Amino acid sequence: MKQYLKHHEWEIIEEGFDPHFNRISESIFSLGNGRMGQRANFEEHYSGDTHQGTYVAGVYYPDKTRVGWWKNGYPEYFAKVLNAPSWIGIDIKIDQQQFDLAKCTVTDFVRTLDMKRGTLHRSFTATLGDGKKVKISAHRFCSMADGEVGAIRYAITPINFSSAASIRLSIDADVVNKDSNYDEKFWDEVYKESQLGYAVVTAKTKKTDFHVCTSIEYDLEEAGKRVKGKVFTNIKSKYVDNVVGVDLKEGVELVVYKYAVVMSSENHPKDTLVKVCHKKLDEVAKMGFDQLLKAHESVWKEIWEKCDITIEGDIAAQQGIRFNIFQLMQTYTGADERLNIGPKGFTGEKYGGSTYWDTEAYCLPFYLGTSDPQVARNLLVYRHKHLQRAIENAAKLGFTDGAALYPMVTMNGEECHNEWEITFEEIHRNGAIAFAIYDYIRYTGDEKYLTEFGLEVLIGISRFWSQRITFSEAKKQYVMLGVTGPNEYENNVNNNWYTSYIACWTMEYTQKALDFVRKDNHIKFSSLIANLNFNEFQETSRWAEIRGNMYLGEDKQLGIFLQQDGFLDKEIIPVRNLRPQDRPLNQKWSWDRILRSCYIKQADVLQGLYLFDDRFDIETIKRNFDFYEPLTVHESSLSPCVHVILASKLGYKEKAYEMYLRTSRLDLDDYNNDTEDGCHITSMAGTWMSVVKGFGGMRVKEGVLHFSPYIPDHWESYSFRIDFRGRVIKVRALKEKTELVLESGEPIEIMLNGKMVKL
Repeated sequence: MKQYLKHHEWEIIEEGFDPHFNRISESIFSLGNGRMGQRANFEEHYSGDTHQGTYVAGVYYPDKTRVGWWKNGYPEYFAKVLNAPSWIGIDIKIDQQQFDLAKCTVTDFVRTLDMKRGTLHRSFTATLGDGKKVKISAHRFCSMADGEVGAIRYAITPINFSSAASIRLSIDADVVNKDSNYDEKFWDEVYKESQLGYAVVTAKTKKTDFHVCTSIEYDLEEAGKRVKGKVFTNIKSKYVDNVVGVDLKEGVELVVYKYAVVMSSENHPKDTLVKVCHKKLDEVAKMGFDQLLKAHESVWKEIWEKCDITIEGDIAAQQGIRFNIFQLMQTYTGADERLNIGPKGFTGEKYGGSTYWDTEAYCLPFYLGTSDPQVARNLLVYRHKHLQRAIENAAKLGFTDGAALYPMVTMNGEECHNEWEITFEEIHRNGAIAFAIYDYIRYTGDEKYLTEFGLEVLIGISRFWSQRITFSEAKKQYVMLGVTGPNEYENNVNNNWYTSYIACWTMEYTQKALDFVRKDNHIKFSSLIANLNFNEFQETSRWAEIRGNMYLGEDKQLGIFLQQDGFLDKEIIPVRNLRPQDRPLNQKWSWDRILRSCYIKQADVLQGLYLFDDRFDIETIKRNFDFYEPLTVHESSLSPCVHVILASKLGYKEKAYEMYLRTSRLDLDDYNNDTEDGCHITSMAGTWMSVVKGFGGMRVKEGVLHFSPYIPDHWESYSFRIDFRGRVIKVRALKEKTELVLESGEPIEIMLNGKMVKL
């Protein structure tokens, strides 16, 4: 762990500049607004270690898959989230000296992410090689009020000198991805222009032909009056700038306001991009920094009124939950059903793709509880729109007759993950998508979704399971061979309990969905059955036979479900016996050693018990938790939150709190030594679930909202709001009581600690 950030209820604060932590901070202090985002790179030139990153939602590149040798079924490409043209550059030269924090003496450095207002602020004093001292104060945001707008206020104050200086305000489209093959660059130039006070670059991606137009305007002020220095314009390949010559005066602050508009061809016709971009930029510059900031802060105020979770008595825990909510809300707003939630959001490129099973298994509950139901519905509709691609993905692997395998990683519905043990075997992702449909309907009551979209998806997924399962003559049961569960520290195993269980559950739920849609809209039902060439009796009979005869591994003596065949053949040594220098395993051990060990990246069995906790008695959950939790290293960001929820149910308060800190501060404290690659956005929803479903005990059973809250020992209270079926309910848990308040909507009956109460 790295604990160099100060604890604060509403801010992330870094005091003092340590270059070794810079990439981590660039991830943590990232900004976004659902449409675009920016790592916390310095505005000025920096020759030290940095991971430059500017991102535009929906823009990607299909980089050729690199594997040792090709196998049938491999994806043709690995979709890369692209590092897009950078708009933040404000490069300074003082008496021809390049201003560079890597070559200056830096003091009084403070970097602050204000989560309440959604802004990034950085201030410091730098001493140049010739002894000149300058104070810098930089303030920027990506507007939540307008997803195509960003703004910077950059103030320069000479402390012990007066001299000539130049300020270069740039747009740089000559960028490279960190993980590009052979350092290939993915952007071609389309248009560029640089005039006095204005510059624009339009670049397009190779192959996919996404166009992104980035334009800037700026103002310089001194003592509240506009400064007009001598301006030079520069145009190079995929790059434009304005260089403004100014005279810096000792003790006098010079303020640079830089405004940017970033538009993509996903939202505007390509032939009008420059014109539309320029028009909006003029409007933005006329509004000015303060007015833009006020509109931006107003949106964040509304978000926090809906989504905030308060914790009294534990600043580290409070900071952690707000950081997670902040990153989620600036990553995905739900305004565009074409978009989804990438595992790194706008904080890095690692993993590629925009959509993983994380969305359905972890993020959907967060948006169900904090947003308009349409936001969660859009996440499901996104998958329905990709159903035909899922059928094509399955066909590439030899499946037929409309069987659908949703991709592990995707941008447009097509599989683009190139590790065979993931692409071919981590098929539990199909179950997560089916469960999300159920979870959405269970929470919202919107059963009509089955008729409109859900049933078609469920049939495709159940057809896949029906074909993927094998009948074992030796066992006289159905088995699931050659899979990888959520625990990616075991590959190509047989009879992974979680995968087999959720496959059977999916076929069961699909049968119920068929019955509902038949009654709800017989005409639509008949049309759908005909279009899918669905032989209801034949196919559902097979599903029932599989469910009734599925092999689900169990050790009767221990009273546990077997994670997969042969798991107990391993040497069972608890994680507590590992040497600290061996952690994290994925960075210290060979893959062979990991695969042969008993150590679990995230516990598959516990994932199933979390999703289906109403199907298992408390003793069964306890036995499995007590066995698997000590073997789990939590080197998946998705793991700790599941343990919080189950530990809370079992009354293991200390373990629940330990896991809560791990999930809520995973990136802030860099638990897994990988935050420099970007934050773990999709796991952040698990932090919300840890409080609401874990400590708050929230469940929905037969349309009734249940709570069974408790408080970690050294907390004084916590509170959260839930948006449930047209009501907003505030829950505040104290040591001696729980307060429930219906803040809006019709009266509702809620189950609190086993007793029905009316709000």
